[in-house]
Amino acid sequence: MARFRTWASLALAGALGLSLAGCSSTGGKRAEDARKAAAAQGRAAVNTPRWTFAMVTHSGDGDTFWDIVQSGAKQAAVKDNIKFLYSHHDEAQQQAQLIDAAVDKKVDGLIVTLAKPDAMKAAVARAEKAGIPVITVNSGVAESKKFGALTHVGQDETVAGEAVGDELNKRGRKKALCVLHEQGNVGHEQRCAGARSHFKGKMQSLYVDGTNMPDVRASIQAKLQADKSIDTVLTLGAPFADAAVQAGKDAGSKAEVDTFDLNAKVAAALKAGTLGFAVDQQPYLQGYQAVDLLWLYRYNKDVLGGGKPVLTGPQIITEKDAGALADYTKRGTR
Repeated sequence: MARFRTWASLALAGALGLSLAGCSSTGGKRAEDARKAAAAQGRAAVNTPRWTFAMVTHSGDGDTFWDIVQSGAKQAAVKDNIKFLYSHHDEAQQQAQLIDAAVDKKVDGLIVTLAKPDAMKAAVARAEKAGIPVITVNSGVAESKKFGALTHVGQDETVAGEAVGDELNKRGRKKALCVLHEQGNVGHEQRCAGARSHFKGKMQSLYVDGTNMPDVRASIQAKLQADKSIDTVLTLGAPFADAAVQAGKDAGSKAEVDTFDLNAKVAAALKAGTLGFAVDQQPYLQGYQAVDLLWLYRYNKDVLGGGKPVLTGPQIITEKDAGALADYTKRGTR
């Protein structure tokens, strides 16, 4: 009888063991499935505090470039368990006020653009005095370190301009028009100056009101009609490329249109051959990296760049590259 109880006990223990193993296996599989589902949905991948980061940019309304920047920032924010706040204004004083408002909210980190750095200096200093770490993004690479930011994420606008000048030389261009859509934006001036410094032909600047697309189109058209020797129009933002193409058609000009920045419409135009090339600075990466680097600093006092900017561009995109990027531009991440 004792032997029977012993064997029964062993059998019961074995059955329980198998049952528990099955539960453990099932539980492990469920946990793994849940982990994969969370990752697919972009849920937080960390258990660090729920910090709040604010991004304040110089964007105007309706600029698709900043939609892409936000897309990257929001994805990183979800992964890093960050509450992400975004605000913008194309007027420098209003942008500075938005920075002040973020400081008053006592955010845990701040991401700012320095398109008009002089107007941002005091606001950034106030943030740092309040103990809020700051990362600059997209514009202001020359001022970022001087203003006390941890690092800058973006492209060197002068270097990007130089790459454009080199590309225009390869294409045999002789006379170019650089269209600046935001007066006072130091990054835009650097792009045109960089291109001019490497371009072996002649390059003129044309200032337009970037908030008024019909005016942009009319201004470019008038310039092309007045000077038939212009063989290239260079726009400094993706939304202005199509206006330049239409202006060229209206003016009866055969000038090639090239542009800074990439979006779905630009990629389609590159593939169709109505645009010559685009200069991609990877805005998704700018937003993503800015949030991620702030999180790393808050969590582990990590700083990337070694005192130098974290470069996301430039990359020259041509017709042969456009097809490979189509899936990404359609979903709004390139």
